[in-house]
Amino acid sequence: MDLPEKNKKLFKDLEEVIAKAIKKVGASKENDLCKYLPITTGGYMHHFTLKKMKCKNPKELADIISEHIIENEQPIAVPPKSRAPRGSRKRKDQLIFTKMQLERMLNIARLAGDHEIISVLSPKKSLAGYKRELIQMIRQEKVDQELWNGYVEAINAKKAIEEKTEAVKK
Repeated sequence: MDLPEKNKKLFKDLEEVIAKAIKKVGASKENDLCKYLPITTGGYMHHFTLKKMKCKNPKELADIISEHIIENEQPIAVPPKSRAPRGSRKRKDQLIFTKMQLERMLNIARLAGDHEIISVLSPKKSLAGYKRELIQMIRQEKVDQELWNGYVEAINAKKAIEEKTEAVKK
């Protein structure tokens, strides 16, 4: 038996094993078998691994499927591998305030005249935002010292960033 005939026989045998396994577990497609095939690193086999083994190691895949599904009286779905948590990682030590609560605290700080707390609680605006609001205030012939202080802070922050980038370039 030459190599191509041997490979054809291996693939044919594998297809038969896969068909038996699908029928036994009541799966609808080949990839559904993955949940019943454990791997050494923990969890069940990934469908890419199944496809790769089907092409490169059909004999080994047939043995694994036979061992864990066909020869098993009741095949058991392998629990998935534990993964790192996904999504937003919320810090538990940070206080979270609603918009209304922040506005109330900001008003209390304004009444108390505490400029440090006002600057911490005030929403940060871009330099362009400060310019826009200052121009509106000038047109309305109003003066807002906090707005001007925010503008000055934004300018100073921009200069500090520019100085740091200049120092890095040198």
